[in-house]
Parts: sequence; C-alpha cells; structure tokens
Amino acid sequence: MSNFQYVRNQYSVPAVLGRRVTVSGKPGIIAADRGHYIGVNFDSDKPGVIHNCHPTSEVKYGDMGVVRKPSRYAARYDRFLEYGDGFDSFIDFCRWDAMPERSWNGGAA
Repeated sequence: MSNFQYVRNQYSVPAVLGRRVTVSGKPGIIAADRGHYIGVNFDSDKPGVIHNCHPTSEVKYGDMGVVRKPSRYAARYDRFLEYGDGFDSFIDFCRWDAMPERSWNGGAA
C-alpha cells in the first residue's frame, strides 16, 4: 500500500505528506504516515517532533505546505533509535556515525 492510502480509503480524507492541517485548533503539517493515524508536526513544535493524530478527530485539512526538516542532531538521534541496538551508548554510535568511511546508503560514497 502506498503512503496514506489506508487513511484516504478508510476515512475519505485528503491526507498526503505535506498537507497543512489544523487539529483541535492547533496548526501543523502532515509529516509522516503512521498507519491508521496521520503524523503531524505542529507549528509550535520543533521540526521532527511528530504526533499521532486520528484522521477525522477535530482535523481540518488545508492546502499543501512544506515539511520542516529536523536538525542534524535530531536526525542523528532518530537514526540511533532505529539502528543503535548494536552500540553500547549514543556516544559510541556518534563516533561510528562520524567516521568518514561509513555511510548509510549501502557503502556508496
């Protein structure tokens, strides 16, 4: 299934990545597909902070916008949460991640 297909089909809403929404009066933008939910980055939050929201519960859909990118440091910590099981600590992960011969795209530099 493609991104947001379940939410669009099940709830008949125009959910797509980058669509502006207002949830319970708080403006934000759809930043992630969370299965049965939409992942919203509210304007009052830092980039990369995503909240699960029900697609029809007090949600008003608007025009398209631009998803804000998380900071370099937040993106690194997200990678640690996803791949860091093999490291003793976040510091060890950062040392490994900073090595120039390492890459996250299969070894292609």
